[in-house]
Amino acid sequence: MKKIIYLLVILCSSISLSQEIKNDTINIETKSKIISIGAKLGVPNLLSFNGELILPILGNHFAPYFDYGSFNLDLEDTPTSLNYSEYGINYYIGNKGKGFYLGAGMGNLNTDITFNNLIFEENGVSKYGSATTSLDISSLNLKLGIKTGGLIYTRIEVGYGMGSVPDRLNFTATYSGITELFSEEIPSIPGISSSGLLIGNIGFGISF
Repeated sequence: MKKIIYLLVILCSSISLSQEIKNDTINIETKSKIISIGAKLGVPNLLSFNGELILPILGNHFAPYFDYGSFNLDLEDTPTSLNYSEYGINYYIGNKGKGFYLGAGMGNLNTDITFNNLIFEENGVSKYGSATTSLDISSLNLKLGIKTGGLIYTRIEVGYGMGSVPDRLNFTATYSGITELFSEEIPSIPGISSSGLLIGNIGFGISF
């Protein structure tokens, strides 16, 4: 009889220990990853680096984020520098820091463009010069996104940036030591209006 009781105690202890190990394993597997680092491709950022921090103290729903991108392009004698920054917060519908989320943030797009080898006419004489201009847009960005889980993630975002977009560009032209100022209307660009611009991007990176 004592042997049977002893065996039952050992069996119950083994089942309890096995259940605890199983629960711990499940908890480890389903634990939210709180830090994400990656990159985004799209508009208006073109290419930017992204960081996000899930806040466990608020049930893994809220996640502050930032985007930053800065690079230079040189297309057909037209050097262009672009800087994009955005910061805000995402609200995840679920409590695992993944899946669908709503985002709100402030975006800043700063672009400087130089047009080289322009031909100016002065008293019937053609002269070569250059013209520079800048386009600065600040916007309140509202977005809907979805993000996958796991070590390597992907995300897709769509939304709209509300802000004032200028309808003209002011140029500073220089040629033969002479400086002139003039302005031109901005041509119609799909997705951009005087009240804001469309947002769309795809991102990828790692979470831990």
